[in-house]
Amino acid sequence: KARRKRLKQQAEYNKRPEQKKKRVELNKINRKAGTYGNRDGKDVSHCEGGGTRMESAKKNRTRNRGKLKCKK
Repeated sequence: KARRKRLKQQAEYNKRPEQKKKRVELNKINRKAGTYGNRDGKDVSHCEGGGTRMESAKKNRTRNRGKLKCKK
């Protein structure tokens, strides 16, 4: 039940216009870098200050939520 509820909430959150815009931006950067859909394990990640960088999908998705941190 808890998993189903979380997935439902996440789906609703991902439908928000600001989340769609963020996802489109990152996908565009990923395509430009040639890493979109090639299963290399890399993601484009937002950093403090509004920048982006490439990092492993695992690190990007498990980082402390709510805080944008990127090591230089």
